[in-house]
Amino acid sequence: MGSEASDPAGVLHLVATPIGNLGDITYRAVEILKSADLIACEDTRRSKILLDHYGIHKPLVSYHDFSERKKTPGLIAEIKNGKKVALISDAGTPGIADPGYRLVRAAIENGIKIEALPGPSAVLAALVVSGLPTDRFAFEGFLPVKSGAREKKLLSLKEEERTVIFYESPHRLLKSLEAIRQTIGDTPLVIARELTKKFEEVFRGTALEALKYFSEKKILGEFVILIHVK
Repeated sequence: MGSEASDPAGVLHLVATPIGNLGDITYRAVEILKSADLIACEDTRRSKILLDHYGIHKPLVSYHDFSERKKTPGLIAEIKNGKKVALISDAGTPGIADPGYRLVRAAIENGIKIEALPGPSAVLAALVVSGLPTDRFAFEGFLPVKSGAREKKLLSLKEEERTVIFYESPHRLLKSLEAIRQTIGDTPLVIARELTKKFEEVFRGTALEALKYFSEKKILGEFVILIHVK
């Protein structure tokens, strides 16, 4: 098995950032971001809000699903030349439901030192507040956009014994809840919305109750859906 480079100059820092409340960033994360030579982020405009809040003014490069193939070689070259590069996502821990893992994989292949700065994660925040079993869980990212693929994915989880966690967007929430009701049944579930933000909300009920509740209100925010089928 290969080992990471011992040269401490060039480093890839994986920095977890707040999922809502800006106060949730760690002291170490702020220090690393202030000392980085370059910060790679999904959306430079969103990241700039956080960075400006903490007086961090560093060169930014966008790194997302549509740019990662093009940007990865350049970032790897910067690190190999001794630069300290910090990777952050729009919110939470980089590499979770974003292309960050590809940069990590490229860094490993190039013998680059990698440091993870643990911190906020919507997956874990939703899980621990849900009241569902936490000893075994499966994170499935976002459900497929197309209805057929979405139903196929849910059917594959019908016998799952672990707590299953999904991310969902506001405009697809009702479709996903209906798909859950039709494929898995009127199962108990938890929906966490806008975690750590001003309008944080945690709904606990069945799929049918969730459909009724959210269909009667304007659906806004970022959602995490948790299901425990058995």
